[in-house]
Order: sequence, then C-alpha cells, then structure tokens
Amino acid sequence: MENIRYFDHAATTKTKEEVLKEMIPYFTLNYGNASSIYTIGRKSKKAVEEAREKVAKAINATSKEIYFTSCGSESDNLAIKGVAYANREKGNHIITTKIEHPAVLHTCQHLAREGFEITYLNVDNEGLISLQELEEAITNKTILISIMFANNEIGTIQPIKEIGQIAKKHNIYFHTDAVQAVGNVRIDVRDLNIDLLSMSAHKFYGPKGVGALYARTDVKFDKIQDGGHQERNKRAGTENVAGIVGIGKAIELVYKNFDEYNNKLLNLRDYYIKQVEEKIPYVKLNGHRTKRLPGNANISFKFVDGEALLLNLDAKGICASTGSACTSGSLDPSHVLLAIGLPHDVAQGSLRITFGEDNTKEDVDFLVDTLVNVVEKLRDSSQEYKEFASK
Repeated sequence: MENIRYFDHAATTKTKEEVLKEMIPYFTLNYGNASSIYTIGRKSKKAVEEAREKVAKAINATSKEIYFTSCGSESDNLAIKGVAYANREKGNHIITTKIEHPAVLHTCQHLAREGFEITYLNVDNEGLISLQELEEAITNKTILISIMFANNEIGTIQPIKEIGQIAKKHNIYFHTDAVQAVGNVRIDVRDLNIDLLSMSAHKFYGPKGVGALYARTDVKFDKIQDGGHQERNKRAGTENVAGIVGIGKAIELVYKNFDEYNNKLLNLRDYYIKQVEEKIPYVKLNGHRTKRLPGNANISFKFVDGEALLLNLDAKGICASTGSACTSGSLDPSHVLLAIGLPHDVAQGSLRITFGEDNTKEDVDFLVDTLVNVVEKLRDSSQEYKEFASK
C-alpha cells in the first residue's frame, strides 16, 4: 500500500498483526471442529469460549450473553427478527430511526411486509433523536426499540442511557447497533440498560466475516437460521473458530489501549475539521460537533459532486468515502444526510473521513492540501458555482 493514505476506517480497518498471529493456529494446527469431542476439537471449543469471555468483559456482559455471528448485519437481523418473532403474542410494534444502517432499516421493512408495524423516528439537524418523540411513539403493542449507538455516516452518538431508561420503564427490549461504537466508546450494557447489542470485528482491527450479538440473559428471541445447535441453539452453523479468536483478541486490544487510541483520533479529527473550515469556503460539518465518534468527520463541500471528489482524491492515493460503505454503489444521496435536512445537492457533495491508529498529522496536512486544490478545480468547472460566485 505504498503512497496510500487511508481515511476510511468506518468502512473497515486492517487486521492487526497480533490478532492475525493468534488466529493462524486455528487454520493450520488446531483446526478441529469446535463441536467435536476429540482433542483438537476441544481445543477449538476452548478458544471459542475464551474469546466469548473477552467480548463479554469488554462490555460488562457475561459470556452466556454473547452469540457469535458472521458480521454486524447478521447480528442486527438476529436481534430484530429474533425478538419480533418470539414476542408476537405481546405485540407487533417496533420503533427505530430514519438514520439506521441498512441492516436495521431493511430488516424492519421486511418485518413490515409480514404485518409488523414500524415507527421511524425523526432526527434533528445534528442527527439526534428526540426522547420525547420516542416516548410518545410507544404503544401497548411496542416490543422493541432499535436505535443505533453512533451513526456510521455522520458519527453522531445518541443518548443511549436515556433511551435505555425509557425502554426499561415501559418493559420494552432495547437493541442498539453498536458496530461503529465498539472500540470508540466505552460501553457498559448494564449501566446503559441495553438488552441487545450488535458488533462487527473488522471495525476494530479484527478480521472480516465475524461479529457478535449481546443478548441479556432474560431476552426472549428466536433463532432465524436453521441447522445445528451451535451458539446455544441460537445460530446454526460450524463455528468460525479462527475468526472468533480474532474478534476476542481485537476487542481485548482496542480497550486495553482505549484512551491513547481515542485521544489520538479526537485530536486528528478536530485538527482536520479546523483546517478544512479555515481553508475551504462553503463547507458544512454534518452531525453533532462534539457528541460524535472521535475519528469521524463528515463534511459537505457545496458546489462539488461527491463522486468526482472521491475519484480525484483516489488519484492522489487518498482513500475516503461519501457515506456508508454498504451503500457506496448507490447514486442516490445518503438517507442519513437527507434525514438531517440537507438539500439533495449539498448531500451529494459530502465526504466522510474516518481516522485510524496509523494516521498522522502529516497525513491530515496532505489530505487538506489536496482537498483545497481538488475542490477549487471542481468548483471552477461547476456552472452552478460560477453563477453563485458572480452574484
């Protein structure tokens, strides 16, 4: 990756060498099926349970409350569909927001086609929900509230503890998609009254293809995948032992160095935002200025097309994003940016920069200098900008 400057850690992170080192033996030496009773099978089973303990410890859960999955999207599906199907006799109403990840939005749309009622909460222009609107949306048929911990595009962190308190008061399960938050926020599921939580290893320097769902011991939820009895009969399929070892090691490492890592991200983020706002006119920071993930900076560059911006940055060896990696193939404006009230043309000119442990201040300077030149070039060829500037 010579001469590549990577600023898209919300899309994925590299797998740390320490993580890979712990994973390799479960591909080559201890390759036994974790459901087998012979020695190398028992070694795999032991490794799975040790990883379960590490994931549980990181969020103040118990190991029996952790279920391994293939990714954050599967965890979201298992939580939302699992609770919906298991609690039909209580009600059919689910509350979520308009800015959720597609793994939540599309799951809720699927359930709506099966007769469930879905309420999509609005957010303000910084991406925050209204707690009053949440409480007013609750009915006697509400069985689940699913609100993301932190938004993957604009980085806004929701008032999770207060949401958990409202859910608990009304005896409603509370699920949070914490895929972007794990590793970037300290999470205590007991203190925050979280009943179910989704995570994905590749967002915090673990491998792709493995995630986890936390479900409090007394949460009633059904499996959504038929087959064997793995994961206490909640998730059929042979365990991805190496991947599970990887998520355990990765979450252990990221919280071991939490303060140092996140302070670095915070400093780089604030420095980048300050430089852009000082050096480039007609820009807008999207999301809450302070209640946001430490490494996330989403900025709209008015009179600029986001795809053209990305291609020009890529030509300079800069990796960034216009929004969620999961919707990067779409030409439509981000549903998140539209939900916070941005006009279509401004939303189309957004750039998401997300920092990681290898980024430096020098990287940020290079990024900003490149942006200054690229934005100026793109605006010079924009008829809309010429008309605006001539007024």
